[in-house]
Amino acid sequence: MLLLTAFVAAFIFASFVEYWLHRWMHIDPRLGRDIIPHYEHHRANTANGVLLEFKDYALVVPLSFLAFLISIPIGISAVAGSIVYAAFSAYAHQLQHECPTKCVWLKMPVHYVHHKYNQWDCNFGLAVDWWDKIFGTYKAMDWLTPEELEKPAKGYLQIKW
Repeated sequence: MLLLTAFVAAFIFASFVEYWLHRWMHIDPRLGRDIIPHYEHHRANTANGVLLEFKDYALVVPLSFLAFLISIPIGISAVAGSIVYAAFSAYAHQLQHECPTKCVWLKMPVHYVHHKYNQWDCNFGLAVDWWDKIFGTYKAMDWLTPEELEKPAKGYLQIKW
């Protein structure tokens, strides 16, 4: 049970770090423009593919190595949890750019809406929306328009990898 707790805690912590980094990129222009090319991402409204996105999101993994200070099994579980979240987030980010209607675990694909409505002050989540809801940055939008409904149906794996 302790190993599952370490896995889940690392998964949740990784989502927390991702939320705040994304939010910070919108607050501090130096981070969003100079350190991480986030403004270009907004201008182009594209994603780099799941594998390249994973490379960026996996930067949170080293933080989970601190769990090795508790024990080796807990460390392994924490690293696994953060890696799984990085993979899930990379996939979710790409999916929201290409097939937002496929994000069935979200009532509203927050990252897609964040881009569609050029939102610089809300909807910072990528794979999950719970931090936006907790910190008051969730803004519900009527996002499912004829534009989304007319897009050709793609499968869950028919995205840029």
